[in-house]
Order: sequence, then C-alpha cells, then structure tokens
Amino acid sequence: MAARIVVSEFMDGAAVGALKQRFDVDYRPRLVDDPAELEAALQWADAWIVRNRTQVRGRLLESAANVKVIGRLGVGLDNIDLAACEARGITVIPATGANAESVAEYVITAALVLLRGAYFSTRAVEAGTWPRQTLSQGREAAGKVLGIIGLGSIGRLTAAKARAMGMRVVAHDPQRPASDKAWAELGSAPRSLEELLRESDVVSLHIPLTPETRGLLGRERLATMKGDAVVINTARGGIVDEAALATMLREGRLGGAALDVFTDEPLAAGSPLVGAPRLLLTPHIAGVTVEANERVSALIAERVAEALSR
Repeated sequence: MAARIVVSEFMDGAAVGALKQRFDVDYRPRLVDDPAELEAALQWADAWIVRNRTQVRGRLLESAANVKVIGRLGVGLDNIDLAACEARGITVIPATGANAESVAEYVITAALVLLRGAYFSTRAVEAGTWPRQTLSQGREAAGKVLGIIGLGSIGRLTAAKARAMGMRVVAHDPQRPASDKAWAELGSAPRSLEELLRESDVVSLHIPLTPETRGLLGRERLATMKGDAVVINTARGGIVDEAALATMLREGRLGGAALDVFTDEPLAAGSPLVGAPRLLLTPHIAGVTVEANERVSALIAERVAEALSR
C-alpha cells in the first residue's frame, strides 16, 4: 500500500501531481479550517505537509500517530511543536531558501515606496489637488543605511540587492561570530542591536519568533531610531510591538513601516495599526509569489518523497 500524505494548506498543483504519482495524497487546501476533519484525515497519514496556519501541536499532532515526516511550505517553524516532533522521531523539513527571492524583493520594494512617499497620491491626483510640493520631499534609497536584523539566506540576499542600489548595509546577528564569512560578504562589521537601530534609515527583520525575540522592537528600542526611519517586518508577528509602532507613526516619530506579519492573523478587530499613517499592511504574503510557490512546493514534495522512501 502506498504511503499516505495529508496536505492541509495550498500547494502548487504540479508538486501535488508529482506526489500523487507515487503516494496516496489527500490534498484539501482548506482542511486547516476544519480541525475535526483534519484530525480524522491524519489518523491514517504517514506524512503531513503544511504552511504557517496549521498548528502542528497538541491534539492534532497526537492524532497523527503514524506520521514520520512533516513538510513545511515555508521556513518559519513556530507553528510546529519541534520538541514533540523530535521526541517522536518525526522529521521536520522546512523549505529553506526557496522563497528568499520573493521576500528580498518585497523588502526592497517596501523600502523604496516608504522612502519616496509618492505612491499614496493616486486619489489626491485624481481629485485635482496636485500635491506636488508635499510629495517632492521624498528620499532616495542610494546612500541610505539598511539595517538587517538576522543575516540568514534571506537577509543576505536582501543585503545584496540593497547594495546593488547604492545602499550601505549593516547587520545584527548574535548567532554569527565575527569570523563568519557572512560578515566579509556583507563588507561591514557586526553591529549591536542598539547600534543598528541608531544608524539605520531602514530596518528589516529576518529572524524567527522565539522567547528571546518576542517584543524585540518595543517602545524603548523604537524610540532610539531616527525620526524618519522605516521599519519592515516580513519575519513573524510579535517581534515588533504593534501598538508602540502605531503610536510612533501617528506622532510623526517614524518615517513609515511595512508589516506583512502580525501578532494575530488575520489582523484583529480594533488593532491599533488600523488607520495609522505611512503604513503598508499585507496578509503574510512576502514569501508567496507564483514563482516562490512553485519552488517551495517542488522542494518540499521532493524531500518528503525522499524521506518516505528511506
């Protein structure tokens, strides 16, 4: 009998098709929204493929008694109980590097939009108000400092793209010793978090959500940044204090922000972020493009198949 794979969130069709040629695949991209049905499906599964919404923990994980491998269509693993998986001998496979291009492009685009400040004027121009003087105060990216918190594959690719545009890049990553080749590649010595925040015109987060990083950019640290600096978070919600960020934007103490991830997803009703100026909000899609989905799905399909064939 062929091994059974449950896929509880969306996956590229070609990758699903490749798996179906070798395995019994239960692909229902909305299965994540029906916990009882998902629990029932997992009772017979040998492998489980998820994105970030499926919570691989507790009762659901217990119901997956025969699962040997979990494929994560992305890189963040905070939705997976890694300790429980390790205790049961379950292999967890993230799609490391497969969506780096998509996230890096998102960061650069957001930085350009927020620095220039000219791309929110469509309605005003349509109305004939012609806010040319106000929008002539935008800034160029060339010569500005991009501060990257977390110098993994996405952080390094973002740095390369920023440098190609003439930005200067600094980084903070306590997991990398000063001897790590990533610093030579960056062309800049490691910064403390405090140094990076004071120096940067744009700050971009590329770190996981852990007990140590939760609330990393709170009110006090945000207050040390330049008054016209920009914050971009494509990492995980909970790393940035959303209420403090919204207050600083409303008070004109930050130049702008782009958030793709939130403490509560979807964004909670009554969030302090709603209506804040100079703020871009997107629904956790920085790493999801047509091309990235194809790469991520193909990689996870291949590695899950390999793991099941051992």
